Amino acid sequence: MIQVNNLSKIYNGTTVLNISNLQISKGESYGLVGNNGAGKTTFFRLILDLIRANSGEVLSKGSNVAGAEAWKQYTGSYLDEAFLIEFLTAEEYFNFIGKLHNLSKGDIVEFLNQHADFFNEEILGQKKYIRDFSKGNQKKIGIIAAMMGNPEILILDEPFTNLDPSSQIRLKKILAELKTKYDVTMLISSHDLMHVTEVCERINVLEKGLIVKDLATDENTLKELESYFAV
Repeated sequence: MIQVNNLSKIYNGTTVLNISNLQISKGESYGLVGNNGAGKTTFFRLILDLIRANSGEVLSKGSNVAGAEAWKQYTGSYLDEAFLIEFLTAEEYFNFIGKLHNLSKGDIVEFLNQHADFFNEEILGQKKYIRDFSKGNQKKIGIIAAMMGNPEILILDEPFTNLDPSSQIRLKKILAELKTKYDVTMLISSHDLMHVTEVCERINVLEKGLIVKDLATDENTLKELESYFAV
């Protein structure tokens, strides 16, 4: 589904990402962990063609994402608040995103109703601009908007940050359903080792731009990750 070949990004003479080869298969739930500055967000931005690599390429379904458009039709993503339109209400934003995916008003309403538990009566009907929501609720808006249009690939950067415990549990259930019911390929970064091991079947550890571990998730993965980062 996603193939990375000799990918590097350099800022001010410093290499912040250097991945020689990586393949993420269709339907795989892929987790990315690492300390601040490890290169996680840079990697996701390269996959989404938000920044350009100094060398190498990212292929989605065999096609280079750089300068292309086709992959955008089947890829949903949320990295940070910059993905939102802060002067719209939540409803206006969802309608805007829905129209981009050719969804009818009825389709949009039905989709949003499916996530009523996740919204917890704090998002819809509030008559608030997105900029006036809490960071956690802004994240909820961005995550659910990324799922509109039934994406084949979903990319989320730190999705559990700023969410309360109930919302974190509900999000894990949503992601599990996307995996089992719709076979969505998911790329998820997180500082929370427990959450990422619960959600992802494969985890890469990124350190100073390099993949230093590639783990198939099992009952020992969380302890292995905790031991690695405790050093």
